[in-house]
Amino acid sequence: MKDKFPLFLLLLYGVFSYGQLSDLARIEYTLLPKGTTNVDYSRIRALFSYPIKIKEGNYLLFGLDYSNIDLSFDPSIDAFDTEVIQNFQLLDINLGYTFKLNQDWRVGARFTPGFSSNLVKNISLEDVVYSADLVFIKDRTKNTGTKKPSRLILGISYSENRGFPYPIPFVSYYRKFHPKWSYNLGIPRTNLQFHISRKSRLKLTAELDGFTANIQEALLVNGTESAEKVNLSLVVAGMRYEFKFGRNLELFCTLANVFFSNAELLDAKNRRVIGIDKNSTAYLRTGLRFKI
Repeated sequence: MKDKFPLFLLLLYGVFSYGQLSDLARIEYTLLPKGTTNVDYSRIRALFSYPIKIKEGNYLLFGLDYSNIDLSFDPSIDAFDTEVIQNFQLLDINLGYTFKLNQDWRVGARFTPGFSSNLVKNISLEDVVYSADLVFIKDRTKNTGTKKPSRLILGISYSENRGFPYPIPFVSYYRKFHPKWSYNLGIPRTNLQFHISRKSRLKLTAELDGFTANIQEALLVNGTESAEKVNLSLVVAGMRYEFKFGRNLELFCTLANVFFSNAELLDAKNRRVIGIDKNSTAYLRTGLRFKI
């Protein structure tokens, strides 16, 4: 089990937060209420992952990550047909590999093909998306002689369907500096954790979130322009509570504010066609996960 941890650390830490370090399976619900804006956003997500040992210290990983996203628009919007982009479906197929580079460092790589679309007709090549990650991991959390366990991850990540469709650095530095306190600094997630007990903990957290998806058959905007993609980018920060049931099942709940949001329709060359008013401040996410 010791060698499995870095594998999950890389491959299940979904870029932009999107996952916890050691999840074997997870189901979650995310909501951005409409509030004073003209659109709200909800997302149901389910994933599972399975590691395959190749040899000592080397692992392959296979996983599926599915999301169903609903957008609800204000009836006053008349620039485009809102019914065409009310529902999107995303599926990622995670294929990963990790191996020890030397005594201190481990290398991990992931390639993720999938689709992201409103699926008003059969899947086409325009719906296909790709993601890739390459990271280097130095893990000292399992060293018995270390008073302040730490873990460093450095790398680069690219994804076409997570709201930030360009390469970004992947940085994570974790350190437990007190029996009840630890922190993780980096991108796509930063947090400060208070370990209330062996079963529960409270976090101050900041992270990236969002999605990008294809619009099949395009969407006419203002009668003249054509939108072929929708993109939502978020930066959120708030509180997260986690509670364990037994050794492997955990309930989590996040209540946060949206500090930055960008919702827009794009053309075939990823140029902005029109912005969508998405200035909500509330961000809610809850779910269950099964972890090692």
